[in-house]
Amino acid sequence: MSEVKSGDKVRIHYTGTLEDGSVFDSSDGRDPLEFTVGSGQIIPGLDKHIPGMTLGEKKTITAEATEAYGESNPEARQDVPRDAIPAEIPLELGTQLQMQTPQGQVIPVTVVDVKDDAVTLDANHPLAGKDLTFAIELVEIV
Repeated sequence: MSEVKSGDKVRIHYTGTLEDGSVFDSSDGRDPLEFTVGSGQIIPGLDKHIPGMTLGEKKTITAEATEAYGESNPEARQDVPRDAIPAEIPLELGTQLQMQTPQGQVIPVTVVDVKDDAVTLDANHPLAGKDLTFAIELVEIV
């Protein structure tokens, strides 16, 4: 039986969970995830566990934050005056918004604090700073 090596195109089914067991993503009910091993198409902490797997093999791995979406960067949080945000935009905790840089780049942000005079927006990836666990199954070597 052949083993996966770097450069192979593969398809996997996966379920990603956080430390508390909550699921943050899954291929359940969808087509398997297809990618080229070692190409940087998926997070390094998952990619490095694929070589050596054989067809039908299942395993559970943990990708540390540094090999997933990185550590949370405090400089990616910004306080914005409340009156600088249009009144029709909902500002509940966890709301996802988009900001635009002066250069026109769109950046997704999350509302993490709301006060009378200011709103704190966080541009870190929602999974930054978190170790991720993946239950994976190799379903095809293309």
